[in-house]
Amino acid sequence: MSLHRWTFPIVLVSVAACAAATSYLLLRPSAPGGAHGSQVIVYRNADWEELVPKDWDPIKKFRDANFSAMQDSDPRAMELLREMRETWDNAPTNNALDKQAIRIPGYVVPIDETKSGMREFLLVPYFGACIHTPPPPANQIIDIKLREPSKDVRMMEPVWVSGRITTLRSSTAMGASGYSMEAVLVEPYVEKEKTR
Repeated sequence: MSLHRWTFPIVLVSVAACAAATSYLLLRPSAPGGAHGSQVIVYRNADWEELVPKDWDPIKKFRDANFSAMQDSDPRAMELLREMRETWDNAPTNNALDKQAIRIPGYVVPIDETKSGMREFLLVPYFGACIHTPPPPANQIIDIKLREPSKDVRMMEPVWVSGRITTLRSSTAMGASGYSMEAVLVEPYVEKEKTR
């Protein structure tokens, strides 16, 4: 399955599933230096739809608004956009995911980058989110923290990130996130070759 370059706002809730229902194994030392052996952590592939509670509709409140009848500078349009941004920044998370070990694909939006490499970034479901388009709802943004700075992670590159996801809100200049993860592994996203 491919990582699509979804466009805003189509991605609101109906984000296409990016990952097959499989799992990914990583060995992690059970103590610093592996003194007590290793434990196997299973990171199951997750998709972006899981991050959105099934009963949440991001445009329900705005469905009757007639944006096409308003100019960009119309105060009514400005107020609706402000309300929409506030609603999306406070989007509810799926609490059932809290503390789960998952592996999820997405695009990199840098937050903390130094000479030694990237230390923190937002993972988003579609190309250009937070940079070329307004941020998606907070339940479609994961704040990723790396254990060590990495020069291999670059802006808007598609990657797989493995780690334990938590429902923790944070706000950055690039957007509000509803989830956080300390990345155990960040790998390039490689689309499977199509069979004939």
